Amino acid sequence: MSVDSAPTLSAQGFLFDMDGTLIDSTLCIEKIWRNWADRQQIDFSAILKVMHGRRGEETIALVAPHLDAKAETARLIAEELQSLEGNVAIEGAKAFLEALNPEQWAVVTSAPRQLALAKLAFVGLPTPKHLIGAEDVTLGKPNPDPYLQGASLLQLPATDCIAFEDAAAGIRSAHCAGATVIAITHAAGADSTGLAQYQTCDFTRIKVDHTPSGLTVRIQA
Repeated sequence: MSVDSAPTLSAQGFLFDMDGTLIDSTLCIEKIWRNWADRQQIDFSAILKVMHGRRGEETIALVAPHLDAKAETARLIAEELQSLEGNVAIEGAKAFLEALNPEQWAVVTSAPRQLALAKLAFVGLPTPKHLIGAEDVTLGKPNPDPYLQGASLLQLPATDCIAFEDAAAGIRSAHCAGATVIAITHAAGADSTGLAQYQTCDFTRIKVDHTPSGLTVRIQA
């Protein structure tokens, strides 16, 4: 649905993906994975088709099942922790998060907790009180578990939450959990799944209001 036709949405809580949604990290992440692909002599285009939104271990299991996915992911995470330069906050994300009560939102990311907190701090975004990271779930995105657990941290059913996502795997995860999905298209482009109810480039056109019954969101044209 286009932003022009988006009505006012109501929710009790917000669930945010991180990479590509709160942080424009695409070029940094793809550079690290491209270098890894070169070292492993793997076609990077095959990785690019599945990597965004997924945990590192699950990506490696898909593209290089002969490798030790846990060990390789640990190396990639260590490299990313040393390569934060170039990550920037998605426009409007800081003001949007700062307008929320810490109890009203959670980050639901495929990055491990240490990396997620480092990246959020590096780009100047608030530290979330509630966070689901790679190590907190048995099955990562596109399985619904991450968003179900994120909603649980807010003591809410996912159906009472709005999820902000960018990648196909994450949109599928949030949708399958029952959340209303707003696709942030700045990094990944338009939703390719058709499952996001609404789309907008960044957070500058999303207005949030606090009401006695929860939160309302308007996506402005």
